[in-house]
Amino acid sequence: MLHAMRGWPFGLVLWLLLLGAAEAYGFKQVWHFFVQTEHGQLLDYVALTGNSIGRARVETIVDRVLNGISILSLTVATVVVGFIALIRRRVALAVGAILLIAGANVTTQVLKALITRPDLGIDPERAGVGNSLPSGHTTIAASVAVAFVLVLPAKARATGGLVAAVFAALAGVATLSAGWHRPSDAVSALLVVAGWAAAASLFIVVVQRRHGGVEYGPPSTFATGFLTLVSLGLLAGAAIALYLTDQDLDVAVDDLSRSRLFAAYAGGALGIAGTAGLVVASVLFTVHRVVPRVVPPLVDDDEDGDFGGPRPVPAGDLPTVSHAIADPIAEQETVRLSAQELSTERVIHPPDDPTVKLPG
Repeated sequence: MLHAMRGWPFGLVLWLLLLGAAEAYGFKQVWHFFVQTEHGQLLDYVALTGNSIGRARVETIVDRVLNGISILSLTVATVVVGFIALIRRRVALAVGAILLIAGANVTTQVLKALITRPDLGIDPERAGVGNSLPSGHTTIAASVAVAFVLVLPAKARATGGLVAAVFAALAGVATLSAGWHRPSDAVSALLVVAGWAAAASLFIVVVQRRHGGVEYGPPSTFATGFLTLVSLGLLAGAAIALYLTDQDLDVAVDDLSRSRLFAAYAGGALGIAGTAGLVVASVLFTVHRVVPRVVPPLVDDDEDGDFGGPRPVPAGDLPTVSHAIADPIAEQETVRLSAQELSTERVIHPPDDPTVKLPG
């Protein structure tokens, strides 16, 4: 057992556990503030009301994005994700990626059914709709995007991560622009996906580590750093917009200026985009270790009674096979001796040939 534990990435496992716990805590805080409190509901309401400004300019793009997100597209994307992992001969990766997509979407639907939104008199027009947190469309888009980051080959991972972040952000912002969801709905959906990404990564690490040592590929340092900085900048902009909106909460929404409404709406969009970027960046940060470049095959080894220690065959334990090469014409066999014995070759002829070629 001690041999099986040797070389385990305890730092990576601890990081994934802490990351998952932080994302669960973040979800709880978003739910509590924006659903359970009057202050949070009002901030969400102002941002959602501001989506009417400039809607005509983005309506076509928004409709295309949202119409492309469906159960059918989710199914097709899941099959493609699994196929990519399997053609790379990574069964654990295929299972983990599918687990991420399925777990995130089921969790979102369960939470949406269990969470109740109290009617605090903030948004009477939508009070009858009930709870809308987390966003199902955002969960579908983000879970597929993150799963693709996991299964893509290392050479395509950085570019794929940037595309995944843009797609997840675009889907989340589209739900706000269409008036389907509040900003907190999309942000909480992204946190659900992030939590399942950490869980799926942990699963992949544990399963692959049964093989023993693995070979890691290069990290996506530039893409991760770039995405992190951009996301933090977006979240800083969202915080400023949130602060400005908070200063006018004592004013009736109908009396707010267009600039204030747009600032609230833009702040919500920036918050969604920034969260999406950080979620993908957190996956890029560890994916080169979660999905290593080389995973050796399992080999049973019970010599030392180590029942938990299947490990790869060392290079020195591989069997050596030698072949005797015969001359099809003269049926002569060539024997190469060591330098200590002879520095030339001795050619041994068949018994019926009395001639022997001696060295020197």
